[in-house]
Formats: sequence, structure tokens, C-alpha cells
Amino acid sequence: MSAREPMLEVAGLNAFYGRAQVLFDVSFEVGRGEVVALMGRNGAGKSTAMKAVMGLLPGTSGSLTFRGHGIAALPPYRIARLGLGYVPEDRRVFGDLTVMENLDAGRQPPREGAPLWTPERLFRLFPNLGEMRQRLASRMSGGEQQMLTVARTLMGNPHLVLLDEPSEGVAPVIVEQMANMILQLKREGLSVLLSEQNLHFAELVSDRAFVLERGQVRFEGTLDELARDETVRRDYLAV
Repeated sequence: MSAREPMLEVAGLNAFYGRAQVLFDVSFEVGRGEVVALMGRNGAGKSTAMKAVMGLLPGTSGSLTFRGHGIAALPPYRIARLGLGYVPEDRRVFGDLTVMENLDAGRQPPREGAPLWTPERLFRLFPNLGEMRQRLASRMSGGEQQMLTVARTLMGNPHLVLLDEPSEGVAPVIVEQMANMILQLKREGLSVLLSEQNLHFAELVSDRAFVLERGQVRFEGTLDELARDETVRRDYLAV
């Protein structure tokens, strides 16, 4: 268990796609101001765990607690209103809206104890977006759309953000900007749960990691401990 004040606590999480069970008694937690990586190969259950936390999968079981609130029975919109932000892997921008209009679509009121985000603050965090404020999202590169999706989520002033595979399929320069962004969010006191396959990227930004394989937690510890555990890296992370 993290020594930090718990922000998100997941215990005994089971999840299904139809009749197929995908997660088996998964437990992890994220402390206040902490970056935690859910790691594993494709199909290990990382994205499923995030969707389950956000209330996007029917038929899940287990305990989900966010800032002291039980959220296991809540619909996704109510979970979001509690200050839990979610950035899916597939970059769901509004293609026929501009960058500014996308940001406005994500706007929520300020939250006590959470960083307050404005478009100008976000443009300092993502200079590329500041240079294309009136560009349609459909005319942006995949990496730029990824940035926009994160920025739109931050406009909700969340306490914790779920980032699903932020380094997947984007140019190295965008990966570097994503890493810098996560470190800045951490400095702001924001909590981050990161789904990631790239060990190097996780080492740059994360405090702790939980490694999943076939829907079960196979390792939990610091990134230094993971880097020293050759068996875990070989058995559960190597491609």
C-alpha cells in the first residue's frame, strides 16, 4: 500500500467481456500526487482495468473507492463529476470542432484541492496546441490529437487522470512531450494512473508499477525494483 494518502483504491476487481472473464481479483491503489503505472503486454488487462474503474464495463465486481467515495455502482458521468478524468487509447477528439471548441467541451467547474486549468495554462503545457487554436481536430496528427485529448480532460479539473497508453503509436518527440507533461502534472499535485507497455517511458514518470499478465497482478513495487527484477521483465514485459 502507498504511504501517501490514497486517492484511488481498487480491491478484488473482476471484469468480463460477455462470458469471458478478463480481470481476476485485481487490486492496486494510487496515492495523492503519485504516478502509478499499470504495465503488461497487449491483452494483459490494463485498458480493461481502466474502463472498469470508469464504470464503462457491465458486470464487474469488487471494491472501487475514489477519494473516499464508493464508485463501483456509479455510472461513468457521475464518476467523472467526482473528479476522475479518463483519456482513452483511441484519442476521441471531436473532429469537426476546433482545438478551442474541444477544450470548451471538456470544461467543468473548479474543484477544491485540484489544479485549476485554463486554455492558456494548457497551451503553456502543450505549446503545439497553442499554435493551432482554430484548427479542426480532424486536421491534426495522431500525436497532436493525443495532446488535445489530454488537454480536454484536464479542462475538467480532475483530481486523478487515467492515461491509457499515452506513448503508443506517436512520434518520439511527442513521447518526450508526454513524459514532460506527466511530470508537470505530478508537480501540480495531480494523481495519474498510467497504462503503459514501454518500460523506459514508465521509468521516466512513474513512482510505482503494477504488472498485469492474463488479468492478474504479477508484480507490484517501485520502478527501481522492477528495473532490477529481470525475471518479471522477461516473463511479463518482454515482447
